[in-house]
Amino acid sequence: MKNIFHIYSADIHRIIRNWAAGVIITGLAILPSLYAWFNIEASWDPYGQTSGVSIAVANLDKGTTLRDQPINLGKEIVESLHQNEKLGWRFTEDSENAIQGVRHGDDYAAIIIPENFSARIGTVLSNEPVKAQILYYTNEKINAISPKVTAKGASGVVEEISKNFIKTANGTIFEIFNTLGIEIENQLPAINKVRNLLFRLEKSFPELNEAVGTAAKDIKLANRLVQQAGTALPRLEEIATDGKAMAGALAEFANEAAGASKSLEPALRQDLEVLAATTGALSQVLDALGQADIDPKELASRLNAAQERAKTAAQAATRLGQLFKRLGSISPAAAAGAAKLEDIAARWTSAQTVLQTIAQAVERGEETPADAIDKLKKLNDDITGLTNTVLSRYDTEIGPAISKSFTKGAGTAKRVQHELTQALASVPDIQHLLKDAQKGLKVGGEEVQLAQSRLPEAELRITQLANRLREMEAAGDIQEVIDLLQNNFELESQFFAEPVTLEENRLYPIPNYGSAMSPFFTTLSLWVGALLLVSLLSVEVHDEERSFRSIEVYFGRYLTFLTIALFQALFVTLGDIYLLGTYVVNPGWFILFALLISTIFMLIVYTLVSVFGNVGKAMAIVLLVLQLAGAGGTFPIQMTPPFFQALHPYLPFTYAISMMREAVGGILWDIVVRDVLFMLIFAAIALMIGIALKKPINRASGGLVRKAKASKLIH
Repeated sequence: MKNIFHIYSADIHRIIRNWAAGVIITGLAILPSLYAWFNIEASWDPYGQTSGVSIAVANLDKGTTLRDQPINLGKEIVESLHQNEKLGWRFTEDSENAIQGVRHGDDYAAIIIPENFSARIGTVLSNEPVKAQILYYTNEKINAISPKVTAKGASGVVEEISKNFIKTANGTIFEIFNTLGIEIENQLPAINKVRNLLFRLEKSFPELNEAVGTAAKDIKLANRLVQQAGTALPRLEEIATDGKAMAGALAEFANEAAGASKSLEPALRQDLEVLAATTGALSQVLDALGQADIDPKELASRLNAAQERAKTAAQAATRLGQLFKRLGSISPAAAAGAAKLEDIAARWTSAQTVLQTIAQAVERGEETPADAIDKLKKLNDDITGLTNTVLSRYDTEIGPAISKSFTKGAGTAKRVQHELTQALASVPDIQHLLKDAQKGLKVGGEEVQLAQSRLPEAELRITQLANRLREMEAAGDIQEVIDLLQNNFELESQFFAEPVTLEENRLYPIPNYGSAMSPFFTTLSLWVGALLLVSLLSVEVHDEERSFRSIEVYFGRYLTFLTIALFQALFVTLGDIYLLGTYVVNPGWFILFALLISTIFMLIVYTLVSVFGNVGKAMAIVLLVLQLAGAGGTFPIQMTPPFFQALHPYLPFTYAISMMREAVGGILWDIVVRDVLFMLIFAAIALMIGIALKKPINRASGGLVRKAKASKLIH
């Protein structure tokens, strides 16, 4: 032990007394910090600087006319991009210029709006709608990341167009429904007046017949009844005339409603498909639960995200169920679909509860309950089955039934118009009959028989018209149709444009990319610092006055390397925090973790070089290269090839970076304890190699080392 500290103290005295050595050692202590600082600063906020990423935009759209209104959606897209400063948009009128800019690397991508873009959008009102296209070109050889950034910008343009189109189209459809519903409601008193008068007239005929039969006995009473009928008949003619016009408006409305329902069907089906696609979130969680090596933090994050999706899906299914229930007033098939959607909403709510139970177990570090997983699988199967059933029935039953109900309403309105026309045509006959009856009363009993022969014909026609009106009412209440049409068209169009929203919750928010990368670059700089030390400083002790044992040289010189390595850790961490201003939740632990990591890294690299010489340096470099790809410092380890995923648990970087990330984002001590234990295992392995193998390997390779030095090329 005395010789160990003698070697260490002698090294420190030499550094202090020899100013040249002191300058070099100081440089070695600071140099790794520069490596970390420059890389962190360079990656501080790369996604906040995308305004310099040039994307050429060529608008060739010639526009079109829709409902006698000129539109040019390409021009509107360009105007909106002028307000978008997230990317460097370069506008040109020439598509070849845009493509040439991408080909030569002046632009990272190009977006071309074709000549027929607006025209294709306008085909939505035709029998054969055609999807519009936006052409996107990218040059992937310029940069590996830029295609991902530009593709996000291009897809954002398409998503915004689709969202606004759905919102506008649905808004127009529901606004038409709303207007028609208000118009029908305004004319409802006139419709009811015609109906009531017709039924009253129908009920009056038995009394009229009785009066004619007893006309001989009570001619005055019969005359009064005939006068009442004659007074009521002009009112009936006037109201029937109004009713005929209203029935025509009702038929026109029903035709428009039937046409609008055809646009409603694909919108409802799209919403059901979005709801069906949400089941993928449960499948992904079940897959993650089946992975034995998944990070509990990642699993908890997925479970929490799945909870939010389940909640949103339950709300969406409930809203769709309410809409189908309202449609059920005119279509029994829609009512059946509403019941299925209520079952789907209930199962999504149950799935949310089960996901919460599993997430709580994962956060507590407990084993995932098997019964909860089984229940989640069953819920996933039930939801998938129910959703697919609704989708299938929507295509074959529900959608056609809704359209059929509107079409049936149109036919009924036409029949009413026809019957009222016939009734108006019958009014002159009825008037003539009443006049004849009145004349018959005046001339006496001989005319009563004539009146009795005409009254049954009038009664038959009125009764037939009343019966047909009852049949129409039995097919559906007009008030239910009015209530369905008078919904808030703005809210409904907004709902169908975006039926599901995503709410993001950041558990460990880090304000910038540079701070998020500081654990990786700081850890990397500590290993690089250890490599610099073994490359420039000797691991052997050359003392002509005293001789030392191999183990004394190993520990004595290691203390010297360790002292410099600790200074490297202090410089890089203090510079990260106070010079660059990186975000660190626990700065004290950040520094202490770096000191521990530097101690172990230095021990590993020092042991390799002390035992294996120059071969050990090569081994340390190879280990560095493997750790750059296999430690998950930049990309998630699951995105790397299987070889690196298999290597991941056995690399010191894996646990060093994890430990530093805990200090940056917020410490979970169970993760820190695990990382420290693995780091200590690596340290123990290095110590065993140094203690057990240094002397025999140094002795065996002595001749090789001397031969290599004799070449005057290798020191």
